Amino acid sequence: MDEKLATAGKDVLVQIVKLSQKRGMKGDKGAWKEFLQVYDTKFGASMSDPAKRTPEVLRAFLDTFKKEEDFKFFDKVLECYSNRELANKVTEFTGAQSPAQKLVSLTLEHPQYPLEYSFPSYEEDWIVPKLRKKSKVDKLLAVDCEMVLCDDGTEALVKICVVDQDLKVILNEFVNPNKAVADYRTHITGVTAEDLNGTTWFLENVQNKLKKLFSRGVILVGHSLSNDLKALKVDHARVIDTSYIFKLGDGSTKRKPSLNDLCKFVLGFELRKKDAPHNCVDDACAAMKLVLAKLKRGSDNGIPVAQNDVPESEDAKLLIHRIPADLPSEELAQIIPGNFTIEVQAKKGRGDKYSVIACFKTPEEALGTYENLQGIEEKESSGRLQKPISVQLKSGSTAIICVRKMSIDNPLVNVPAKRPNPTEVGNDSKKLKTEHISEASEHNYLSVDHVKEIERLKDLLSQRDEEISSLHKIVAALTRKQGI
Repeated sequence: MDEKLATAGKDVLVQIVKLSQKRGMKGDKGAWKEFLQVYDTKFGASMSDPAKRTPEVLRAFLDTFKKEEDFKFFDKVLECYSNRELANKVTEFTGAQSPAQKLVSLTLEHPQYPLEYSFPSYEEDWIVPKLRKKSKVDKLLAVDCEMVLCDDGTEALVKICVVDQDLKVILNEFVNPNKAVADYRTHITGVTAEDLNGTTWFLENVQNKLKKLFSRGVILVGHSLSNDLKALKVDHARVIDTSYIFKLGDGSTKRKPSLNDLCKFVLGFELRKKDAPHNCVDDACAAMKLVLAKLKRGSDNGIPVAQNDVPESEDAKLLIHRIPADLPSEELAQIIPGNFTIEVQAKKGRGDKYSVIACFKTPEEALGTYENLQGIEEKESSGRLQKPISVQLKSGSTAIICVRKMSIDNPLVNVPAKRPNPTEVGNDSKKLKTEHISEASEHNYLSVDHVKEIERLKDLLSQRDEEISSLHKIVAALTRKQGI
């Protein structure tokens, strides 16, 4: 086994195993769960959470990897953790962290950092600025990039902007992707093929410019900055990611606030109009303003942000799930009131259920349809609101399907609810053509599901108790054997 892995702490080993799962990596004995089936004949993959396994088991799994590219990836993750520790110690010579360095630490400590900032910087075309331990001045530079989709399925840099903490533009250039472009994503990037005519900037030129800007003490600022660094092929340890440093209203670390929402709720202005393309200068300046605002208010004081965790375009959609398999999706237009199209079957459920996404022309239409549904509103596990509604199937039986908002409730959108006129229900194919059950009977139906879920959880807890009891017995037997 690699010496670094052999001495790594459990938290690092857990993260590496989880990352290997996400990447679908396999060693000589297969992927993580396949390895457990062979390695642990007692419990197998029933206890597959890496955090619940001992460091010895984690190391045994990682020891099954023999390919050079796997070692490079593991080294990169280890380097990521090493950078986190080193960046946190950058100002130790001054006796205290600067306010900006505290935001760097806040970024590095975010749960998503090891995953999103584990770059393949061991490749030849990447640059890794040297990290200095001593820093007298924290120089802030905000970066924002735009990328296009290329024919080979990769993304390439086409626009970059760098601004300093005085919001002075240091760099603002179109960049030749140097490969065939499949989609300029103009509606997002604002970049067209004509914009690149005559440009003399290539990725290598941008990297050379950045090397000169990375003087002592430089801290890079950006929103979801890892995406920009991937496009730039730059691995820089001292970063402040504005998608990490602001707390959400519910304290979640899995969801990240959008740059537009942060501008609304923190800075008090709208970054861009709905459906308007991005602007590199505006976005870089917005990220810098957010960091300056955070520094002004105190880096230890979180700013709660009401966050819609999906793009604005998603507000024009509703998720319809728990649909019985024998109910064709085209019939939903006769069940759910409103003018919408079915985009795609989002995912298959357990055997006899499936889900689809209903797409409306505007968020207002989607919200209006949702408000018109006759159902008792509830909050599902992710915090989104949904309504269960009763549906009469052709078989004569009754089923409950759920219609859920795609986003957390947004107080900025306020559409008055319009209740359907009961006399019009029979005349409009888009009106609700279901037999509405009473609130009491609907509660009873849902209660059955709740009881089933409770019983399932009880069974799961019982299984876990048995596993824990077995582990205690194994530990006791080993203890007796060794005379401890």
